[in-house]
Amino acid sequence: MKKPVAIIVAAFVIFFGVIVAGPFFVINEGEQAVVVRLGRIVNVVTDAGLHVRIPFIDEVIRYPRKIMTWDGEARIVPTAERQFIFVDVTARWRISDPEVFYQAIRTVSQAQSRLTQVIDSAVLTVVAENPLIESVRNSNIIMERSPAADLYGDEFEAEIVAILQGAGHDPITRGRRQLAEEILVRSRQIVPEYGIELIDILTRQIRYSDELTPSVYARMIRERNQWAQAYRSDGEGRRAEWLGRMESERLVLLSAAYYQAQTIRAQADARAAGIFADAYNQNRDFFNFWRAIEAYRITLSGFDRKILSTDMDFFRYFFSPNGR
Repeated sequence: MKKPVAIIVAAFVIFFGVIVAGPFFVINEGEQAVVVRLGRIVNVVTDAGLHVRIPFIDEVIRYPRKIMTWDGEARIVPTAERQFIFVDVTARWRISDPEVFYQAIRTVSQAQSRLTQVIDSAVLTVVAENPLIESVRNSNIIMERSPAADLYGDEFEAEIVAILQGAGHDPITRGRRQLAEEILVRSRQIVPEYGIELIDILTRQIRYSDELTPSVYARMIRERNQWAQAYRSDGEGRRAEWLGRMESERLVLLSAAYYQAQTIRAQADARAAGIFADAYNQNRDFFNFWRAIEAYRITLSGFDRKILSTDMDFFRYFFSPNGR
């Protein structure tokens, strides 16, 4: 009698243990899981809902299906010119293959560490292969359009571009976004073996190292001085142009005025000569007498003592009233 009771009690305990251990498990939205039986993966669950397992034997390991963020630390990286900059990037990723993920990494924290190794290596490689301007600039807008181009025209813009090229502002071929894409491509070549999908990589911050900052500030000051000199040069050139145009207009006006004055003077002299000729032809004897009197006044004035010969024809009106 005792044996059947023991069997019933044992069966009840086993049944209760099975119920407590749970033959069912629930996968929520945003979750996925792998079912491991004695160290081997027997099932991969990606759909939300109620699922079955073997109690005490199967182990359910859950992973998030949502997109997760990887935030790296700022790393000091050399550029192609051996100039050191701090590069800080961030990435978004998710577990694309739970089975591979479990076999290669197992935990999300280990995945973050593995992503740090992969992405930091890609950042180091890409940044070191490119010059500094490719990392810090994102476009050639500084070369394509200067702030004063609309005000001063295309010639001044070309002059500014030439100054910028002389100051080391070479046009970029990739830029910061393209470098981020190259980092993403390099990282994507490795992470699938961990069951991970990299969605994107963004450059969060790039700053100069303490050793590079003074030279960068000096270059910025030199650049601004060159811009200022360009404005001054353009202003001096336009000033000289306007002064030259003003002087040319002044000379044209003076030349026209001189020509007009000489024309009027010549016309007046011709008219005066005509009047004198008409008057002379009306009474030549009076004209000769008047000219002689004028000559006496001019010649004999201002002399206290004079010795002159009376035989000169010049004094003909002194000795003859008829001038002979």
